[in-house]
Amino acid sequence: MRPDLIRVVLVDDHQIVRAGLKAVLAAARDIQVVGEGGTGRDAVALAERLDPHVVVMDLSMPEMDGLSATRALVRANAERPLPADAPPTRRVLVLTMHTEDEHLVALLEAGAAGYLLKSVAERELVDAVRTVAAGDVYVQSSAARALARGIARRDASSEERARFEKLTDREQVVLRLIAEGYTAPEIGEQLTISPKTVDTYKQRIGEKLGLAHRHDYVRFALKLGLLHQ
Repeated sequence: MRPDLIRVVLVDDHQIVRAGLKAVLAAARDIQVVGEGGTGRDAVALAERLDPHVVVMDLSMPEMDGLSATRALVRANAERPLPADAPPTRRVLVLTMHTEDEHLVALLEAGAAGYLLKSVAERELVDAVRTVAAGDVYVQSSAARALARGIARRDASSEERARFEKLTDREQVVLRLIAEGYTAPEIGEQLTISPKTVDTYKQRIGEKLGLAHRHDYVRFALKLGLLHQ
């Protein structure tokens, strides 16, 4: 197995769906499907055994649904003794037919690194897997708007707003673009800066806001109402 390949585990209770997803990913030279399963329990077991970079799984599955499996995977990841500079693995990308706000918010809060509708999976799946494997968050623009509606119901505290005011104008723009689902290269293109500079802004934002993970950046920005709904 080539060490530069993005290792992916596919989990869906419909074999024909897995076959279709596998065919899409097989067309990408930098991605390899290393395991398949049909339940949330399979997702957890396969991730433990194969240590993939990304677990692509359905939301509605028998035995353990995608939300519960996401929580289990994120919890297990947090308990692993890894070096601080270790590359991210076992990142969760959820595929589903659902667009309801409660699913989106719950998955993000559970620690999912991405959310992709099955209706556009063939067109966006490869980009989503690459984004998630790189340690970033993949959120479609339509899903981001739904997230904004769901999280906007929870008012930001005065302390959170005070932390937000510590950001520079450019940092606030970067935070908003992250919330809209753009990747570092896309943000860099919009702002005419390099992706590395975007990552530097993300680091500064994290330090000022006290955020630890990529999905925390997205949730914080949405909660502050930075996304146009």
